[in-house]
Amino acid sequence: MTKILKTLCVCGAITFLLAFAAIFLISSTALSPSRPTLIRPATWIPLLDMNLTKWGTYLSFSHKPDYNGKAPVDENGKELVPAGYNKDPKKVFSMSEEQGEPVLHVSGELYGCVFTKQEYENFDLKLKIRWGTKMFGPRVGKLKDSGVLYYSQGEAGVDYWRAWMLSQEFQIMDGHMGDYWNISSSAADIRAYLPEGRMNSIANAKQLFLPFGAGNTEGLCLASGHDEKPLGEWNSIELICYQGKSIHIVNGQVVMVLKNSRYVDHGTTRPLVKGKIQLQSEGSEVYFKDVEIIKLIAMPDKYANYFN
Repeated sequence: MTKILKTLCVCGAITFLLAFAAIFLISSTALSPSRPTLIRPATWIPLLDMNLTKWGTYLSFSHKPDYNGKAPVDENGKELVPAGYNKDPKKVFSMSEEQGEPVLHVSGELYGCVFTKQEYENFDLKLKIRWGTKMFGPRVGKLKDSGVLYYSQGEAGVDYWRAWMLSQEFQIMDGHMGDYWNISSSAADIRAYLPEGRMNSIANAKQLFLPFGAGNTEGLCLASGHDEKPLGEWNSIELICYQGKSIHIVNGQVVMVLKNSRYVDHGTTRPLVKGKIQLQSEGSEVYFKDVEIIKLIAMPDKYANYFN
């Protein structure tokens, strides 16, 4: 009997130790900062549906080729009124299906945007874009142009084209996917080469951070690579944002590293780390699909070293 009791005690102890080890391993895995489950604790959320239920719209004007930043006027010199929020008389934005997937068509005829009804702070955004063939107004004879505007705040129409909200721009343009533009009074620091004379600065992940946007001489920084697909093919875009830091990725290639996102408000600099997402209508026909987002609770390890 004593021998049997001793055997049972030993077996019980072993079982307890194995259970404790399992709990420890599970806890360690959950707490490990390198685990993707910690970086992205939720599932990807699709943002497009056939009724654009997660988006609002804003449209300004069908700008003329000689537009100079001033409010457009009619033949009598009276200022024109923008189409405004959630009014689309020319059907600039429309939805269709391709192979069972919702696709957003943007004609580009009026300048404006679709914008998410929800604000986002720390996130990973993925989408695909494909160019159409139509061009309008100031874009005729020029490069096709659109963009993803993030950390968007306030009212639309505060920019040069009177079409968008204060925001940071992930440029989408022929040969320029991933460029940076500041919209209105936004600014950011970007790893880039120093500009020289009339040359624009070019992003490079090995360079020091330079300031761009409001309060600085440069509001444009060119992407470090040109990885676009031929006309008619889909390009994959990814935008990673965490605590005012962001990464622009085009077809799997990092083309820009930014930090210290901010804006200037009546002379005071404030953080710009949260806001809506806008997809631009900018004189060029473009299609968007597979637009999805996921919350981040840390900068993914793969990209964290860009900020060291």
